[in-house]
Amino acid sequence: MNLFSFLRDKILLFLLHFACMMALGMFLLATGYERGACLLIVICWLLVLIVWTVYEYRKRKQYFSKMEAVLAQIDQRFLLGELMPFSERLEDRIYREMIRKSNQSVIEKIHAAEETKNDYREYIESWVHEIKAPITSVALMCENHKSEVTRSISSENAKIENYVDMALYYARSDEVYKDYIIQETDLGAVAAEVVGRNKYYFIQNGMQVEIDCKDHVCTDRKWIAFILNQIVQNSLKYRSDSNAMLRIYTEKSTESVRLVIEDNGVGIKEEEIARIFEKNFTGTNGRSHERSTGMGLYLCAKLCTKLGIEIHAESQEHVGTKVVLEFAVSTYYFSVQ
Repeated sequence: MNLFSFLRDKILLFLLHFACMMALGMFLLATGYERGACLLIVICWLLVLIVWTVYEYRKRKQYFSKMEAVLAQIDQRFLLGELMPFSERLEDRIYREMIRKSNQSVIEKIHAAEETKNDYREYIESWVHEIKAPITSVALMCENHKSEVTRSISSENAKIENYVDMALYYARSDEVYKDYIIQETDLGAVAAEVVGRNKYYFIQNGMQVEIDCKDHVCTDRKWIAFILNQIVQNSLKYRSDSNAMLRIYTEKSTESVRLVIEDNGVGIKEEEIARIFEKNFTGTNGRSHERSTGMGLYLCAKLCTKLGIEIHAESQEHVGTKVVLEFAVSTYYFSVQ
């Protein structure tokens, strides 16, 4: 609140005072008072009005400054009604009570929405765990009865498992901290695990894989395996038609370890590279190649943000794509081992 806005808000009150001053002056002159005495009375009235205006402005400014400070300090701003400073003015107390009642309604709706969200997430997690059993059974049957048909079934079954995992990790993505264990993680072992999980795809599509990951980082192994698997799935989906290759390697510096997933696939257009981590963005490749949901890389970026990992991509159309996960080096963790 500034002085100009305060004076503009009081304009009707000032006009009333000026009108009363003029009426009083005219009355005093009409009843025989000297002009100097009338002027002195009006000046005293004006001085009292100015002093009152300055006092009222300072008082209101301090009150609203306290409210702004409270609002700046709290994360959940709908709680302002509970934290508003006390005011002697009746209208402030009425406004405060109205805001509190309004905020109470908002809080109740937020709690109801959170309960609905939690119930839905719990249902998704339960459904995923239930459907994992038949998926695993199909995979075992295909492994025990190897043939061309069972290999095809196994490949499609693996796709189903990947989409089921996406549903589970998406449901948990807002509460990573509840299922997060920091430990020393061998990136080479994680890469080998992900490649082994997709071995039938690599064999089926004649895609060569090279792993050169000698570095360890402090992170959650399970979440990193999921992120890496989504990136590998993209490399498989948008592979080159001939001599397809995938390289997974690490680069270490004094401040970070970079996990690089590089392929020689179809690549990404320059104008689309900045949008590949957006939700539901499929791009040209997603429309012209296999059907894409636009959720894989979005979920990777979301989880990386939660885990404190930087992710970015470099690509050139018809040359290949490089996705980089950058982990900050934790010297403290390794010093206490």
